[in-house]
Amino acid sequence: MPALPRRLKEARQRAALSQEKLGIEAGLDPMSASARMNRYELGKRIPNLELVERIADVLRVPTAYFYAVGDDEAELLLRFHELSNQNRAKAIAFVCSLRDL
Repeated sequence: MPALPRRLKEARQRAALSQEKLGIEAGLDPMSASARMNRYELGKRIPNLELVERIADVLRVPTAYFYAVGDDEAELLLRFHELSNQNRAKAIAFVCSLRDL
């Protein structure tokens, strides 16, 4: 299964939202929200970038999380997104220091 559908479902479940609720909060028509989100999670349809951005906002994850190729990269994006600006700077400095090892 491609990354986007799998990560979409995982993030939605972590947020404890139904497909319908997520779709409505992301701005989809309430009459089709559940069916559309189901198709996205099954990989039968791919949401456009604008919708993925709205979904990411609702789920409080970075948009890039849905497009990350590897699971390690996706996990880092989630953890980085949760950090304060000050701690983000520290994380970047730490990662840069690892290159010198």
